Amino acid sequence: MFKQAVPFGLLAALAFGASAQETSQSGLKFSGYYKSLLEESETIVPGGQRYLLDLNRLRLQLQGKLSEHVAVDLQYDNELLFGSYLHTAQFASQSSLAPDQYLDLDGNYLRGGSYYGQHRLYRGNVTLSSGDTDVRIGRQRIAWGTGRFWSPLDLLNPLNPTAIEREERVGVDAVLAEHKLGPISRISAVYAPGHGGADSSAAFNWHANTHGVDYSIVGGRFGNEQVAGFDLAGQIGTAGIRGEFTQVRAKTGSTYQRAVLALDYAFANTLTLSAELYYNGAGTTNAAAYDFTSLLTGKIRSVAKHYAGGYMSYEITPLLKWEGYVVVNLDDHSRFVSPLLTYSIKTNLDWQIGAQFFMGSSGSEFGHFHHIYYTQIQWFF
Repeated sequence: MFKQAVPFGLLAALAFGASAQETSQSGLKFSGYYKSLLEESETIVPGGQRYLLDLNRLRLQLQGKLSEHVAVDLQYDNELLFGSYLHTAQFASQSSLAPDQYLDLDGNYLRGGSYYGQHRLYRGNVTLSSGDTDVRIGRQRIAWGTGRFWSPLDLLNPLNPTAIEREERVGVDAVLAEHKLGPISRISAVYAPGHGGADSSAAFNWHANTHGVDYSIVGGRFGNEQVAGFDLAGQIGTAGIRGEFTQVRAKTGSTYQRAVLALDYAFANTLTLSAELYYNGAGTTNAAAYDFTSLLTGKIRSVAKHYAGGYMSYEITPLLKWEGYVVVNLDDHSRFVSPLLTYSIKTNLDWQIGAQFFMGSSGSEFGHFHHIYYTQIQWFF
């Protein structure tokens, strides 16, 4: 656990100074971003309490090679939160949850009536290389699978189909060994120790390409599940097609399948469309049996069996981009819709405004949530 925080002003000064000190000798690069995200919504537990939350994050990144055989990736977050959300029981419950990672590298250093300071090591790993073999040790993102909304194979860093910050993916504390078998083929093995008495994960991934089709075969134990599966990604004409399938055996002895089938198409006018169908064998078609507690705490991502997701993007101008996300629970017919506008104010400075609309009957999955309206500005350096 971190015991003390580094002040924001000092962190910014370090970022500016470090960016000027980048050298080709070490191969290290300092970078990062500052983000201010303001959102307005209502709490879920207890329901109906309106709130404002202003999240301010400074991320500092140090990435690159220390030598021919050693590379590092360090990413440190320092956050200040303001707003009425800090007075809610939902925030108190959320802030008391222990991190999912094996090492507790999160901490809070400032707490008052309407402000809260926290920081964490977002990424922290070292890669040791020898020939065609790399071994990465520490907190990292292990990207297996091809899904945009759901991924039966991406179990170490699972997707959240309704996340506002979709680009932010919690890392896992693990050891990853990869050996290159060819220009685009490799075999990987990972071990991630369990946290707080949870089962550890140990798995392998063999990735290759045949006749223009990328594919992977995955097997191993992910927490309390034994998983075997594969993914495919290729082209049919000018359209991209993706798929994933896993056979799962839970610790309880039950077995089920998960599968994703997706189609992507990009038009010459910058319009891009994607669609995904998801089958979740661990879910239920009975809304009365939904496990909302596990859903709200992030222990599971989906409660039903059948889903559809859609993504659309279009560059209105070179500086203005529109995006839209749609998720439908095909079992209870509840829906999630999220439009988003991004404007590039100038180089490395982006402004976004968006919303998340949740629709459905009482007791349905997405009918359980409240609309969110948000805006953010992000400066990269």
